[in-house]
Amino acid sequence: MSSSEYMRENGFYEDVARCGVMPVVVLDDPTDAVPLARALEEGGLPAAEVTFRTDAAPECISLIAHEYPNVLVGAGTVLDLEQAKRAVDAGARYIVSPGTDCDVVEWALSERVNVIPAGVTPTEVTWLRNQGIEVSKFFPANLFGGVEAISALASVFVGHRFMPTGGVNLDNLGEYLSNPAVIAVGGTWMVKPTLFAGGDFDEVERIAREASERVSEIRL
Repeated sequence: MSSSEYMRENGFYEDVARCGVMPVVVLDDPTDAVPLARALEEGGLPAAEVTFRTDAAPECISLIAHEYPNVLVGAGTVLDLEQAKRAVDAGARYIVSPGTDCDVVEWALSERVNVIPAGVTPTEVTWLRNQGIEVSKFFPANLFGGVEAISALASVFVGHRFMPTGGVNLDNLGEYLSNPAVIAVGGTWMVKPTLFAGGDFDEVERIAREASERVSEIRL
């Protein structure tokens, strides 16, 4: 098995497509990790891209991985190789980068770690495809042309798919997910810290269910 074929073979891309919306999570307090994962799973979005924007990220990933193994937990905002290794050691099942870091991509491929690096320019997407990467993050989607830009890239890079993140919400979810070049979107609207600041995760579950139902409507 060469290059990134393992991501297709192990069902990772299929899992991402099935979720449709990958919640992008920022957690400052590890005690929020497990109840948040529970709310997402019960709301029908069993995934959490825990960003390395806080020092709590590795512990949060570890807690979710152990307590909710059916939740597709990964690490987001991975900027360098050291963070990538820490994420995987903590239990992340995939890593997502806001840019293209050659060291991270090459390490992930050599170690058979699921990875979605960002690619928004023809040069970036060309390099990623030449490494065997079939899916790239498109960030920030709202500033780089959204669906129109993705369609233009997809017309040239046939078969490559994108995970747009940034400016995605329930109102434009259908526009993105109806595009065959979009495998899923990354979103924050169901996991904003203000929703569970008081320790109540009911609103997270409600909004996650709303997003999950919308995904089903669009793709079925």
